[in-house]
Amino acid sequence: MEKPGPTHSRRRLLGAAAATAVAAQFGIRGSSPAQSESGEPLTYPTVDPAMRASFGPVKQINAGDLNVGYVEAGPANGRPVILLHGWPYDIHSYVAVTPLLTAKGYRVIVPYLRGHGTTRFLSSKTPRNAQQSAFAVDVIALMDALKIDKAILAGYDWGSRTGDIIAALWPKRCKALISVTGYLIVNVEANKMPTPPKTEWAWWYQYYFATERGVRGLEKYRHDLAELVWRFNSPTWKFTSATFDRTAAAFNNPDYVSIVIDNYRWRLGLAKGERRYDALEKRLAAAPVITVPTITIDGARDPFTPPGNGSTYRKKFTGKYAHRTLDVGHNVPQEAPKAFAAAVVEVDGF
Repeated sequence: MEKPGPTHSRRRLLGAAAATAVAAQFGIRGSSPAQSESGEPLTYPTVDPAMRASFGPVKQINAGDLNVGYVEAGPANGRPVILLHGWPYDIHSYVAVTPLLTAKGYRVIVPYLRGHGTTRFLSSKTPRNAQQSAFAVDVIALMDALKIDKAILAGYDWGSRTGDIIAALWPKRCKALISVTGYLIVNVEANKMPTPPKTEWAWWYQYYFATERGVRGLEKYRHDLAELVWRFNSPTWKFTSATFDRTAAAFNNPDYVSIVIDNYRWRLGLAKGERRYDALEKRLAAAPVITVPTITIDGARDPFTPPGNGSTYRKKFTGKYAHRTLDVGHNVPQEAPKAFAAAVVEVDGF
């Protein structure tokens, strides 16, 4: 790591002060954001919002290949924030984040990704493709349908990757970015290289889904498999059955199995994707840098968090930047909603 000079140190101090002020607005207590720069995780109490927070009615809109199910909250003229969920999760990862942001005047949109919840393909003939660029094109189409020119994008897991891609390829559509686990854009050829056995073991379901047995297993045990992944991904999160079941309802989508299987097979080079996305994937394979203002977040308890307190992907973000490590697992917005919301407000001020 490069040694910070006086100017860099001053920026860090000013950034830490701003982050502390933002956190204070949300009533966050624990370690200050400045301490995260040393590699120590910030500590926030985990919450289970199952009985305390809920969304309004799910709306539907035609956008690109999809009829997208989404929730919207906050003033119609507020600064747009699009919150993107991962797998095996759904929009309820943001059920406690959303009111914190609407209280600050943001217009919050939380869509179900393809294959989840009430989102449906408009045509039975459209391939149930789940390569990375397809999700990004879906979100751009949703923004166009909602007449949103530019938005703050925030996500984790599949949602982080989607936000990263839009920020990299369509920076004019992304005002700022929150990306959990940093830079997740996939190079399929590079992804064919093995990783240390402990890492490979954590990805067991990726290899399970490469088999027909895995397809049948996901179809039959989608609820139990997802709950097992939740517990592994977030070992300190004491979620309730009500919280999990509310999200698991989103897995009843008729395209859920096809989308999940295709996503993981595509990443392993076992599914080809569609030719119409070839040009985008070629650009993504070159690992483009992200120039928009960004805060990356790592969950200290997440088994997929890379070592080095963000150092492994730091060079991929060339705009104004900050990093946070939180003492939670993989599902950061649901495990630490106040910290996540505070990061959105902070990056909006960059």
